[in-house]
Amino acid sequence: MPFRRSSRQLPFAMALILPVVIGCGSGEQSPPVASLGGGSPDRSAAASPKSTVTEPVQVRAGVASSDTPAQASPAAATPEVLVKTSLGDIRLRLNAEKAPLTVDNFLSNYIERGFYDGTVFHYVDQGFMVAAGGYTAELAPKATRAYVKNEAANGLKNKRGTIAMARDPDHADSATSQFFINLVDNSSLDPNGEQGAVAAGYCVFGEVVEGMDVVDRIAGVQVADRGLFPKTPVSPVVIQSAEWVR
Repeated sequence: MPFRRSSRQLPFAMALILPVVIGCGSGEQSPPVASLGGGSPDRSAAASPKSTVTEPVQVRAGVASSDTPAQASPAAATPEVLVKTSLGDIRLRLNAEKAPLTVDNFLSNYIERGFYDGTVFHYVDQGFMVAAGGYTAELAPKATRAYVKNEAANGLKNKRGTIAMARDPDHADSATSQFFINLVDNSSLDPNGEQGAVAAGYCVFGEVVEGMDVVDRIAGVQVADRGLFPKTPVSPVVIQSAEWVR
């Protein structure tokens, strides 16, 4: 039986995933090529537990697999990230045991490089999710790194307060930098046991442990459609910094 999308999933595919496809900076048609980012800003060892970073290769979403190179494992099984936004702070606890590749990608390729600093929550759907991690306040895409293997079948569910990876709906292994925080329990985004990329689900890799009131505040901002970006905050909600703190 084919995977059915609820009425709530349709805008998710259009507004969240479409920018993922067009926002890799490659200029190609789907599936795009992930482009390698620049160097990271200096971070003090006291503020951020460091891991050894292995430069990933460029891969296409359609051919990403378990052979896609991974980074070194995070030092802690439950690393924590403090996301400072223009509406308040959000503390995330990641699950490196259940989603090792995803957590490592998030930390090594993006957090440690200061990638999220100055990016915005580009999609806000009250009663569904808020999404961020790929665009400046002008909705210009930032160059991302290699695609990561989809670890959605790890037993973690898309429940309220969890953080998960956005991806191209046509390619299961196509997540890069963009993520979303579930505002409600979204079981339709979990793997459903069927074959195909859509049925593969969206990988949950952590949860909000402090600042869910800030997430709800973001969910309540005024939104409007801006070209290919439906439900975008009228006044940008900016990620001022995102630091690995434990």
